[in-house]
Amino acid sequence: MHKLNIKRRIVLTGGPGGGKTTALDLFHRELLGKIALVPEAATMIFSGGIERSLREEVICAQQIAIFNLQRHLEDVQRTTNPESLILCDRGCLDGLAYWPRSEEDFFTTMNTSLNYELRRYDAVIFFETSASSGREIKSNNPIRNESAKKALILDQRLQQIWSQHPNFNLVSHDKSFIKKIMLGIATINDVIAKI
Repeated sequence: MHKLNIKRRIVLTGGPGGGKTTALDLFHRELLGKIALVPEAATMIFSGGIERSLREEVICAQQIAIFNLQRHLEDVQRTTNPESLILCDRGCLDGLAYWPRSEEDFFTTMNTSLNYELRRYDAVIFFETSASSGREIKSNNPIRNESAKKALILDQRLQQIWSQHPNFNLVSHDKSFIKKIMLGIATINDVIAKI
């Protein structure tokens, strides 16, 4: 196994049903104590009793809460684990794909910029949704409620946003979920070795 750089932060993201959380969990078990995980903020919010909504003002309020929780969780993990590699289950820019208003409105509301948010991470590993092959998405996350069509739209938005990162790594969909997870874990290893 390679030496970990103590100040690095990597985000794993992608559309719903891509396998990122599964890969992250397996990778964490392998390197327990050497990496610190930042859990998915949206799952924490929605599993904590906040219901999803279709109303624009509610979606905005929820995304503000998710953005702030994500930022604070990352800061807590960095403070708690100063010598660990930080692996994030989604990143602060994910909220832009869910934001119902303009991109400019998102960055104004969050008091940030695209460039600042991209610079927060040393690398992005993007897990393409299984909906990209026309399949229904399956998830062990009971909070997930997106249809395959909605998952594909979100995947495309997220990929458009995160592919602007100079160290963007795509884990494409595979008919075999196990092969995809293995490829994802290999990609995480490769990315860590290079940063």
